[in-house]
Amino acid sequence: MQRSSYDTAVALLPLVGGPANVTSVAHCMTRLRVGLGDPSLVDAEAVRAVPGVLGVVADGDTFQIVIGPGAVVTVTAEFDKLLSAQRLAARGAELRAERVRRNATPVKTALRRVADVFVPLIPALIGCGVLAGLDGLLVNAGWLPGLTPALAAIASGFMALISVFVGYNTAKVFGGTPVLGGAVAAIVVYPGVAKVTAFGVALVPGQGGVLGALAAALLATYVERWCRGRVPDALDVLVTPTVTVLVAGLATLYGLMYAAGLVSSAIGTAANWLLATTGPLAGLILGGLFLPLVMLGLHQALIPIHTTLIQQQGYTVLLPLLAMAGAGQVGAALAVYVRLRHDTHLRTTIRSALPAGLLGVGEPLIYGVSLPLGRPFLTACAGGAAGGAFVGFFAVLGDRVGATAIGPSGWALFPLLTGNRGPALAAAIYAGGLLTGYAVGFLATYAGFRPAVAPGSPADPSPRRSR
Repeated sequence: MQRSSYDTAVALLPLVGGPANVTSVAHCMTRLRVGLGDPSLVDAEAVRAVPGVLGVVADGDTFQIVIGPGAVVTVTAEFDKLLSAQRLAARGAELRAERVRRNATPVKTALRRVADVFVPLIPALIGCGVLAGLDGLLVNAGWLPGLTPALAAIASGFMALISVFVGYNTAKVFGGTPVLGGAVAAIVVYPGVAKVTAFGVALVPGQGGVLGALAAALLATYVERWCRGRVPDALDVLVTPTVTVLVAGLATLYGLMYAAGLVSSAIGTAANWLLATTGPLAGLILGGLFLPLVMLGLHQALIPIHTTLIQQQGYTVLLPLLAMAGAGQVGAALAVYVRLRHDTHLRTTIRSALPAGLLGVGEPLIYGVSLPLGRPFLTACAGGAAGGAFVGFFAVLGDRVGATAIGPSGWALFPLLTGNRGPALAAAIYAGGLLTGYAVGFLATYAGFRPAVAPGSPADPSPRRSR
């Protein structure tokens, strides 16, 4: 069975030292000429043993592989494509590793741990969000009036007790006993807190929301750990839980709920004011900077803000704006796909990652395509900025678009969309934002991206010399 040119290229590349050792690729009538960074890394005997190789010639920092007329052209083309694809993949791996190193700071580590508190809640947020949207549609249409109260109860039950789950997860993530974190956080939503007065004002059940629950459980974790090191083992099972719940509970009632309530109210007020007064500018900035925020790991700080807005208003107005970054990424990837018609391996990568990108999972396109190539990452941000500005423009007109849950974006966000004027208008505005992001990301990338061509590569239009 005749060996394919691709198989020959796959066999040869590691034997000449891998992609990092290859500085140039060219061919003459019969030979594949490989420029080398370090000739000592070449395994000449193994190269000579590859089926289809007729001989080798070492010429300083150029290694010549004799393949024969005709076959050398196709082998060189496959070798160059494979080299480009592996270099791109290696660059993506380097960028991922660099991101991990950058994120290993105390602030980013803390943000990741806070994200770990909320991420396990996302499936329930999505499920309840979809049911809440369905219930709203049925109520507005006047359909199935006997079913809508049941749907409302199912969709709202989790949100009514989300503070308890936040407290449970907080203690679990930060090294405490999860049920103690949940017990302290449950104080936030207990109806009896209405009888407690703090700072001269009666508390309201749920005041402070998830932020109050997070702070309460975090305090409980530190109190518990303090007790564990000081209470005798014989008394630990009795004293530590009691002191933990008492101290953290009193601090929650007479400080944390009030303070967290002020912060939560400020978040809701600021988000509404930002969109109502500076909608296009806010959308442009949020949509354009979200991909860099993801690269820096700072997007995790937004998760508690999204959850607070959902708990307060029923939806987060920030997520649809930030989701536009994914639209810009998809548009940029499509432009690269069109530009690099002869790079079959990169085009295969894009085809594989594009469905996930359309559904809001952007990491394969970011690390596999746009970020390693450089400029397409910037033009993807431009597409995200344009889509965000589009959605923000309608917010100034009074048409707010929100998501009833966090997690999905792209097309997957449609079932979760709602707004102050109903889900249908919200979906139409969001779709317009996506199309704007796709179009601007594509056009900016197509106009500004010039794929580099290595001298002597199959795509190089300059004439080759023959030996």
